Amino acid sequence: MSPGLRAEFSQGLRTQDASEGTKSKSKVKTQKSKGKSESEKQVRWQKIMIEEQLTSPTQRQAAVIQDRHDLGERLLEYGARIVKLVESLPNTLVGRRVADQLLRSGTSVGANYEEVRAAESRDDFVHKLQIALKERRESNYWLRLLLKTGKVPTTRMATLLDESDQLRAVLSKSVATAKGRAKEKS
Repeated sequence: MSPGLRAEFSQGLRTQDASEGTKSKSKVKTQKSKGKSESEKQVRWQKIMIEEQLTSPTQRQAAVIQDRHDLGERLLEYGARIVKLVESLPNTLVGRRVADQLLRSGTSVGANYEEVRAAESRDDFVHKLQIALKERRESNYWLRLLLKTGKVPTTRMATLLDESDQLRAVLSKSVATAKGRAKEKS
């Protein structure tokens, strides 16, 4: 939690104390909160409380990803999470093989999406978008295999698999839309 939010949260707690009889603290609260409506303060305090509840790194990461709207950023974050997962896999024959495949497919989704942005034609755009979707499907297979074999705990994989499914939905819809538009132009 940022220091500013923490201070405002503390200020809210002081306000509660003030309503119970500590008048000197309520004056501080009144002076600092000028210009903010009660509903705005309540919304901020609710956000602070939600942040406090999101204690695990996985939960915080999922919250950050949900806030992002740019698909390129989401795919970059997805690739970074894949890299971190691969680095944590055991250094066994199976661990190395799966890690190699997952690293290649999981990081190429974002790279292929970047190529989509520089497509030379509508057909090139659709083709590269389909490649990104295929790579996402392959990385999802390797993630599910790791989960099935117990190489990675379920709790660690839950948000990554969820993000993978969300990216599948977005990329699939993008492919369908691009194909539909290509047919309309023909």
